[in-house]
Amino acid sequence: MTSGIDWAINIGLALAIFIIGRIAVGIITRFILGAFKKAKIDDTLAGFLAKIANIMMTLVVVMAALGKLGIETTSFIAILGAAGLAIGLALQGSLANFAAGVMIIIFRPFKVGDFIEAGGTKGIVEGISIFNTNMRTPQNQVVIVPNAQVGGGTITNYSVKETRRIDLTMGVSYDDDLKVAKDTIWKALNSDERILKDPAAIVGVMNLGESSVDIVVWFWVNSPDFLMTKMDMTERLKVDLEAAGCSIPYPQRDVHMFTPEKSA
Repeated sequence: MTSGIDWAINIGLALAIFIIGRIAVGIITRFILGAFKKAKIDDTLAGFLAKIANIMMTLVVVMAALGKLGIETTSFIAILGAAGLAIGLALQGSLANFAAGVMIIIFRPFKVGDFIEAGGTKGIVEGISIFNTNMRTPQNQVVIVPNAQVGGGTITNYSVKETRRIDLTMGVSYDDDLKVAKDTIWKALNSDERILKDPAAIVGVMNLGESSVDIVVWFWVNSPDFLMTKMDMTERLKVDLEAAGCSIPYPQRDVHMFTPEKSA
């Protein structure tokens, strides 16, 4: 009779431990989420870490309740440890993506809407999750890149700066007048409103090539204007240089053919 009463009391205590423990876990989880929010940690990362903490605390509550019932929990802990090791080995790739995702979310090398090159892909970032980064390519293709590839290599962010420099190289003939060529280039640069005055543009001879004198044309534009300005100015400089009497040479090769004399 006594043992039955003791068993009933232990069951009641175990239930009380579980119920009160679950309430405490909920309160602590909400506190953790609030702390993450105040620290301005990304909502995705905060929710994931809070969920992990919730699961770990719940396991502690369950173990405490089982211990109150007299059930040996050492074997359960050993089983959980072995299962955790097996899961970790099986999901090591996912864990690497998770670790990289945490680093990306914390250090913010890019944000949604940025145009970047990372993980062998170039495109606009449409989403950042714990395990993957979603990007949209210029061809309007959606590419899902594992965070381990993104964080494990070089990340080029084309959107983080407000301005970008365009580098062009225009080759003219050795017979052309360099002053005419440079004046023509400056005239084209000064007539395009998209080209910034500060920093100032640079036009100068950079290299004496095998078949041309290479003039570099460096100028700055606002980042959204980069691509169209580069294409427009490349075309305009070719047309204007040719109109000014300058030729744009290309490699040529003279082939001389000899016919052997026939023997008498």
